[in-house]
Amino acid sequence: MQGLPIPIDKVQMALICLARLAGIFGSMPVFGSSMATPRAKATLAVLLTLVIFPAVQQYIPAHSFQPMALGVLVASEAMLGIMLGFVARIIFTAAEFGGTIVGYQMGFAAANVYDPQNQRQVSLISQFQNVFAVLIFLALDVHHDILRVMVDSYRLLPPGDLNFSGNAVPFIMTLTGNMFVLAIRFSAPILAVLLLSGLVLGILSRVFPQLNVFMLSFPINIAMAFIILGLTMNLIAALLSREFAILPEHMERLVVLLKGG
Repeated sequence: MQGLPIPIDKVQMALICLARLAGIFGSMPVFGSSMATPRAKATLAVLLTLVIFPAVQQYIPAHSFQPMALGVLVASEAMLGIMLGFVARIIFTAAEFGGTIVGYQMGFAAANVYDPQNQRQVSLISQFQNVFAVLIFLALDVHHDILRVMVDSYRLLPPGDLNFSGNAVPFIMTLTGNMFVLAIRFSAPILAVLLLSGLVLGILSRVFPQLNVFMLSFPINIAMAFIILGLTMNLIAALLSREFAILPEHMERLVVLLKGG
């Protein structure tokens, strides 16, 4: 096209690259948080596109697209980015869900706080687990690994080769199911102690009928839950570190399955 300093096919290729990155940034944890303004996220996605585009340009179709074909390709690339970001978000959702279970069991069912990341009310322990997961995520530089997966995804799955007929959807369903297993692992030590506490208090209520076990259970359960939570922080950090370590592998596996591999 005359009058443009950059060929139109290059602009289209950059737009296709931007669509996948924007989908990932819009759905992945931390960077896709509601606390970040849309302008900031859009600026970050554009800057990252300018950095990555020269390295992935060879994997993007170079011919000019019609508006309809370009729109379909951009939409499919954005969907792929959202799916990759969802895989990363599963770990944080598991941590929040485990914290919610613990909060209800220890008597914090009505003690909720506002979560600025997701713009909703969550339990105190759930918010604590989420913030702890974010700190581990940043401390282990997992976001750097996700950036590497972003670049590799163009090599493993060039734009236009997206295929949902393979095992990609069952793989995502499996990861989602494992989210509940991971949530139970986060909360299992505290749940076990609270179960024993309830058993002991139940026995005491039978031995001493005049004892107000209901009122006594609140401070005991809260104190024991906080003690066990403090003692198992290293265990939670180890679980999060293990899940974050295999996160890039899961994302790359999803990309391969979406290609039909």
